[in-house]
Amino acid sequence: MANLYDIVQWCNQTLKANEFKDYAPNGLQIEGKHEVKKIVCAVTASETAIDAAIAQNADALLVHHGYFWKGEPYPITGMRGNRIKKLIQNNISLIAYHLPLDAHPTLGNNIAIAELIGLHNLEALDSTEKYPIGNIGYLEHAISPEQFKAKLQGIFDFPVIHLPSHKTSIQKVGFCTGGAQDYINKAAQQNCDAYISGEVSERTFYEAEELGVHYFACGHHATERYGVQRLAEAIAHQFGIETEYFELNNPI
Repeated sequence: MANLYDIVQWCNQTLKANEFKDYAPNGLQIEGKHEVKKIVCAVTASETAIDAAIAQNADALLVHHGYFWKGEPYPITGMRGNRIKKLIQNNISLIAYHLPLDAHPTLGNNIAIAELIGLHNLEALDSTEKYPIGNIGYLEHAISPEQFKAKLQGIFDFPVIHLPSHKTSIQKVGFCTGGAQDYINKAAQQNCDAYISGEVSERTFYEAEELGVHYFACGHHATERYGVQRLAEAIAHQFGIETEYFELNNPI
């Protein structure tokens, strides 16, 4: 058993959460039980994830995508109201980390996919960022775009969308998990052969061709499964509590 506020403080310090300008608040979003025996983690605080936390008698739900995003309406009604009601009625805390969990050098989504893909000698996609949320890495050997797509599909278990460029081989790869397709411009500025993110837009097709960077959309959810699991494991090790990952295979 551990104290909720000790867990949140440790996460905030570990992830340097207060140093990020983000689109939603990082840390404790909804306060539940003060004593925590079990945490369920998930990519997104959907109703299904909340139901799983309730079914598993969790004291907290740890996610990458929480609530209270900039531009959202203030009233807690409808779908979001129903989710929050369930958390409060079951005394379950909601803890969420967005950009800090993308960027962390050992627990983050980006480092996780770099290790899975086998990208080495990592550097910032944007060197002006104090804590880069996008990176560049290098394959040990150059491979064809077709080989790279097959590799990514095997890793993420996702129908990867490949938007081609003229380059015949890939070795230098830019990447940023989630919905960062527009960072393809930064990848082009750094002369990357390919760029990976989760989602894709209509305009990305033309950008890949005209910027000369192969683009691979590997799934917003699929590329961001890893940070919450790594953070939950670190919490379990630090505080000696039980954690479990809930997977809802979102096809986007």
